[in-house]
Amino acid sequence: MKTKLFAAVLAASLPVMTAAAMAGPIERACMASDRGGNRSLCGCIQQAADMTLSGGDQRRAAKFFKDPESAHATWVSQSKSDDAFWDRYKSFGQTAEAYCAG
Repeated sequence: MKTKLFAAVLAASLPVMTAAAMAGPIERACMASDRGGNRSLCGCIQQAADMTLSGGDQRRAAKFFKDPESAHATWVSQSKSDDAFWDRYKSFGQTAEAYCAG
């Protein structure tokens, strides 16, 4: 009986676990943020990230959800690599806004 119950619970939770496992870093950070929780919007933002940012850039940008000060530090940085990242990040933001606004 316990085995059947466990199998039923596992089968019912599989789509949720699969969706969470497949979510990218931006979507996971969006969902975990105090402004997140909207799976549709966070998924759309992840799609925009997939179109515009590398995996490393996505992981870096995802940290901004928890620590907005790091975004500010990157923006005001005088480093060429931070400037290049910020240009890509701005492009991502513009893409996400246009792609997910509706």
